[in-house]
Amino acid sequence: MRSPLIWLPVGLLTVGGVSALTSGGPVLAVVAAVAALAVYWAVMRYVARRPAPELARHGAGREMLAGGAVGLGFVLVSVLVITVFGGYSFTWSRGLSAVLPVVAVAIGAAVTEELLFRGLALQALEEWFGGRVALAVTALSFGLLHLANPGATLWSSVAVAVEAGVLLGAAFLWRRTIWFVVGLHFVWNAAEALLGIPVSGHPSEGVLTAHVSGPEWLTGGGFGLEASVVPVVVSLVIAAAMLRRARR
Repeated sequence: MRSPLIWLPVGLLTVGGVSALTSGGPVLAVVAAVAALAVYWAVMRYVARRPAPELARHGAGREMLAGGAVGLGFVLVSVLVITVFGGYSFTWSRGLSAVLPVVAVAIGAAVTEELLFRGLALQALEEWFGGRVALAVTALSFGLLHLANPGATLWSSVAVAVEAGVLLGAAFLWRRTIWFVVGLHFVWNAAEALLGIPVSGHPSEGVLTAHVSGPEWLTGGGFGLEASVVPVVVSLVIAAAMLRRARR
């Protein structure tokens, strides 16, 4: 029962089942996040029969804030570079009424996806094959998952695999806590959406409206920021620093 051969599929099925609620709107997205955390803890406690230090409450808030700071910096630097080169411009849109729905949906997606990919898959693969293989496989899987998103292309999936799969995997290998990667993922998605930029192909109704012009390799086109070459480069710089710290 303690083998990943058992707890990995059980965890993927149960947490994955709960994650389906995130598509039901803001309220269900928050419910899904809470339920996914409870299900994950139960799988680790009663199936894997191991502690779950990655869910430790001590320091959780600090880790989420630190991860969120990294996510916000990543998005703002990427958007600033694209804007400087004429790819983005912004106008005021819906105002503060957009904040709560965006935040709720971003919480649901960040929690459920990080539990599935970094909490379950990465840790299981790391136990079998080591951190490098685990990072590569989960990053590739994360990119392929986004191939089904609206407007996705082979390039957008490769970009997501690098900038999200590698960055978030490196963040977990460094900090060893779900809270850090959830904070990073949550702020990344929320910041994009509030700026009115599509999030992995999904249109956003944020506080601002983003107007896109220029080549898709710079702006990401209709898929959004993730399909731009700019965040790919920025994410690799951040991930490399995290992996160096993880090795230490």
